[in-house]
Amino acid sequence: MDHDEDHLINNDAEIDRAARCLKAMSHPLRLKILCVLGSESINVQDIVEQVGTSQSNISQHLSILREKGILGSKKEANRVFYYIDDERMLKLIKMMRDVFCTTC
Repeated sequence: MDHDEDHLINNDAEIDRAARCLKAMSHPLRLKILCVLGSESINVQDIVEQVGTSQSNISQHLSILREKGILGSKKEANRVFYYIDDERMLKLIKMMRDVFCTTC
């Protein structure tokens, strides 16, 4: 067995994490939420306004992104702010923007 094959076998946990993150991101609305967030910390109402759908719909998708470990949240007074909780996700979103976004 060569070194590259051994490396893949020892990183099953990382492969599983990447697959879960990519699956969560693959929904257009969740991807849009992540693009809106970028490196910012944004409250739910501002996300709703920028994404353009109902608060209940946004909350459902934010919950999925939190469950997958992609987003973190913090509460300030009566507002909840969401942010991307993984530097690797920020890099991935930037790369996707560079590759797919012709108007950015």
